[in-house]
Amino acid sequence: MEYLSSDESDMELLEMIDEFDEESESEENLIQKVYKARVDYMIVLNNYEFTYRFRLSKSAVRELLDLINPYLKVKSPRNHGISPLHQILLALRFYALGTMLVSVADFIGVSIASASRIVNDVSKAIAKLYPRFVSIERHCNEEFYAIAGFPRVRGVIDGTHILIQSPNSNIGEEFRNRKGSFSLNVQVVCDASLRFQNVVARWPGSSHDATIFNHSDLKEYCEQGRLANSWLLGDSAYPCKPYLLTPILNPTTRGEQLYNESHIRTRNTIERCIGVWKRRFPVLALKMRLKLENIQAVIIATSVLHNIARCHNLEEVDAEVHIPNDEMNIDEEIIHSPSSDATERRTLVDSWFSTL
Repeated sequence: MEYLSSDESDMELLEMIDEFDEESESEENLIQKVYKARVDYMIVLNNYEFTYRFRLSKSAVRELLDLINPYLKVKSPRNHGISPLHQILLALRFYALGTMLVSVADFIGVSIASASRIVNDVSKAIAKLYPRFVSIERHCNEEFYAIAGFPRVRGVIDGTHILIQSPNSNIGEEFRNRKGSFSLNVQVVCDASLRFQNVVARWPGSSHDATIFNHSDLKEYCEQGRLANSWLLGDSAYPCKPYLLTPILNPTTRGEQLYNESHIRTRNTIERCIGVWKRRFPVLALKMRLKLENIQAVIIATSVLHNIARCHNLEEVDAEVHIPNDEMNIDEEIIHSPSSDATERRTLVDSWFSTL
């Protein structure tokens, strides 16, 4: 049997170590260069498939990309940074699937951590478009009148609950609604074309609809007379005002009955709008497990996207995930506010509905 000398043995050991280090370095470099594939869905999907998965058409996504591209930078210094288009598609996919970030990350080809950051960044960027796409300035009296003959309606108002996880033990109970779930009570106003005119997404689920309205910029807008000769329509949770008309609780005359019938049919527009909004973006109908500020950004962002979809005349799309029956339409207790003013409502009943 041959034996190596001490020097030869050390030399051979060093060569073996060098070879091992070279192989390890080669494998490490190979691993670093392996990235998840990112598909160009604008090309591989047809128009129907694209709209079904991302809830917007290709042309609407291109428009959105032009508008928020300045806010979406490629974060990574490497050449494989996530493009603004893929960031938008990831966020849209999240809105369509709910809170399954793993599925969203795999669909686009990024890590879960990157997916979470991108959803937050894109939502906040889209939310900045709110003043451009959500406004009560547009007059649509004739469109509302065509529904049920109710004159001079500018918009219809209601609240809807968006389920969330409890923010924390200190303030969590503020977000527990009357059905025992944690939620945000979101005030929404829409026009006859089911486009949002106003969205307020910062009040906890325990808040009453009237409380939200009384502390909103919308009320100040109305108090300043900027609705001109028009009204908002709301349910009995709101106080009756010269600019906000509510149903008559106990109608007795034919004019009062016709008023209520027309009021209910016209006000049904907001319920339809909310339903279309939540079906297009199921994340709103499922429990969101994000930070509170990010949840608010998602709500505002999806309201902007809803209006963009309506402007592009996109057909309603079915939800890709199962949405439970909407149990969050919480009937508010009827309030009798001392500040209620039914004079305008009485005049309308006598001068219009009683003559029909």
